[in-house]
Amino acid sequence: MKNRFFILALMQLLLLGLVSCGTAGKVYRAADFGILPNTGKDVTKAVARAIQIIKQERDGKAAVLRFKKGEYDFFYNNGHQRELYISNHDQDNPKSVAVVIEDMENFVLDGGGSTFNMNGRMLPVVMIDCEDCAIKNLNIDTRVPQITQVKVLENDTENGTIVYEVAPYVNYRIKNGKFVAYGENWEIHPSWGIAFEGDTKHVVYNTSDIGLGTSNVQELSPRVIKAPWKDARLLPGTVIAMRSYQRPTPGIFLYGNENTLLENITVHYAEGMGLLAQVCEDITLRGFNVAIREGSGRYFTTQADATHFSGCKGKIVSTGGLYEGMMDDAINVHGTYLRIVERIDDYTVVGRYMHGQSYGFYWGDDDDKVQFVKSSTMELAGENVIEEIKPYNKEVVDGCLSSDRVVWNFRLDGTKEFIIRFKKPVPSDIANGNYGVENLEWTPGVTFKGNIVRNNRARGALFSTPQKVVVEGNLFDHTSGTAILLCGDCNGWYETGACRNVVIRGNRFVNSLTNMFQFTNAIISIYPEIPDLASQQKYFHGGKGKGVVIEGNIFETFDAPIVYAKSLDGLVFKGNKVIQNNDYKPFHWNKHRFLFERVKNAEIKDNDFEGGFDPENDVKYNH
Repeated sequence: MKNRFFILALMQLLLLGLVSCGTAGKVYRAADFGILPNTGKDVTKAVARAIQIIKQERDGKAAVLRFKKGEYDFFYNNGHQRELYISNHDQDNPKSVAVVIEDMENFVLDGGGSTFNMNGRMLPVVMIDCEDCAIKNLNIDTRVPQITQVKVLENDTENGTIVYEVAPYVNYRIKNGKFVAYGENWEIHPSWGIAFEGDTKHVVYNTSDIGLGTSNVQELSPRVIKAPWKDARLLPGTVIAMRSYQRPTPGIFLYGNENTLLENITVHYAEGMGLLAQVCEDITLRGFNVAIREGSGRYFTTQADATHFSGCKGKIVSTGGLYEGMMDDAINVHGTYLRIVERIDDYTVVGRYMHGQSYGFYWGDDDDKVQFVKSSTMELAGENVIEEIKPYNKEVVDGCLSSDRVVWNFRLDGTKEFIIRFKKPVPSDIANGNYGVENLEWTPGVTFKGNIVRNNRARGALFSTPQKVVVEGNLFDHTSGTAILLCGDCNGWYETGACRNVVIRGNRFVNSLTNMFQFTNAIISIYPEIPDLASQQKYFHGGKGKGVVIEGNIFETFDAPIVYAKSLDGLVFKGNKVIQNNDYKPFHWNKHRFLFERVKNAEIKDNDFEGGFDPENDVKYNH
C-alpha cells in the first residue's frame, strides 16, 4: 500500500514537472517540415510555415517544435518584416525577424541544442502576446557580427602609430582612408571601442571607452592595418572590440506575454540586448546565458545589456546564468516615466515618452495606479488612478475620449504621447515640464540568483522597482564598473523608479571598478539622478521601515569604495567580509569605503574589514 501511494505521488510530481517545464503535449519535429541542420540554406520561411501549421492544428493545446541539433541559417531578405518599437533600442523600422511566435498558448520552441545563425542585420526571435510558452535548448549567433575585433601587434608610442590585425570573421574595406566593416545589409565605420587583456579577457584597467585608430589607415598586408593612434595602454596582445553605438535589435524580444520560460539558452551575439522583455508578466530565466562562443576567438558578446526588462510585472527570476563580454550590464529592470507636457484640465494631461530609444509601446490602461514625481528633486508628488488613456490625438481634447476610443492595449503603434484622464485632480503646476508619471501596476519583483557576471563593460546588475529584489549567491568578477546599481531617472533615460526592498546577500565581488563609467561611484552604487539634491526634502529610495540590506557578501577589491548611496532611507551593511588586494593600483576619486549623500537610518555592523575599520575615515556623510 505504501509503495502504491509512493508511485502515485511520484507520477504526480513527474507530471507537474513536465507541465512546468513546458515539455508536455504533442511533439513536432522540425525535420518533418524539411528543416534540416548544417545545410547553410535559409530556413526562415520553412520555420514560419511550421509554426503556423502547429498554431492552427493545436489551437492552444500544448505543443513542442523540436529541432535536430546542428546549425541553422536565417537570411535577412526572407525575414518577417515587422514594425517593432523596442525599449532602449533604435527605433528603425521595419525590422527583419528570423522567428516569430505570436498569439500562442502552451507552445515550446525546443532548439535541441542547436545554433540559429543570423545572416545580415536581423532580430533572431520574437515572442508576442503568448501565454505559458517557452524557448529552450537554443543558441543564437550572427555569422558576421557588427562589432569588429582586432589585436594589437605593435604600439609605437613615440611616433603615435599602432599596427593591428583584423579578426578572420570581419569583412572590411578601406574607403577614403577609413576602416569600414560591412555585412550583408550594413556598413559601419567604428568610432569607439573596449580593450580586453589578451590572456584574461578582463577589460583593460583604467581605459573605459577608447577612441579608435580607424581613419587615415594603411593596409600593410591582408588584415594587418597601420593607423595613427596614440595610446600607451594598448600593449601588444591587447584585443579591442571596435563598435558603434547602434543597437537596432536584441537577440530575443518578448512583448505582451504571460508566464514565459527561457531555459538553457545562450546568446553569443546580438546587436543590442541579449534579451529585451517588455510589458510581460512572470518571466523565468533558467540557465540563460550571454556568453562567448567556444572556438570563435571573440572577446565580446552583445552590443548592449545581456538582459533588460522594461515595464514588466509579476516575477522576474534569473538563475544559473553566465553573462560575459557585454558592452553593458548583465540585467536592467525598470519602468518608463512619461513626462507631463500639457495640462488640459484639472483631471487630464498629456504624457510623453522622452527618450529616442524608448517609445511606441504600451504604457498603461484604465484603473492603473500611478504616481507623480518631480524631476528636479525626484520627490513623489501624489498618487492617482487612470480613468482613461489613449494615444494622443490633438484634435480630440474636449473631454470626448470615450467617443473616439482607440483599442490599442498591447499593440506596438509608434505612439509618443498619451492623453490621460485621472480619477482625482492633478497638481496645478504639473505641466511646467518638471513632472513625470510612473505606472505602479507594471513593477516586477526580481530574483537574481546563482549567476556569474564577468569581463563586461559598464556595470553588473541594475534595479529600479518598488517590489522586492533579491540578489543572492552571484559572482561579480571584473564587472569593470559598478557591480550593482540601484538607480531611477526622470531626466535622461526616464527609467523608473524607487527601490523599497532590496536584499543583496551571499555574493562575491572580485575587482569591480577597474574602469569609470556612468554611476560607478562604488562597488554597490545607489545612485538616482537628482539634479537638485539640495532642495530635496524627502528620500527617493527606501523608506517605510524597509530599504537596502547588504549582508554576508565577500568583497575582494584593490581600491576603497564599497557602497555609495544617495537619497536613501534605510541601509543595513552587516556580516560582510572585505579583502584588500594589490591586483591594480587604486585610482578611484572616491576614497571612502562608504560615501553617503542624504542618507538616514544607515547601520554598519559585524563586518570583517581586512586592515581594520575606522568609521571617521571610512564613512563619509554629505548632507
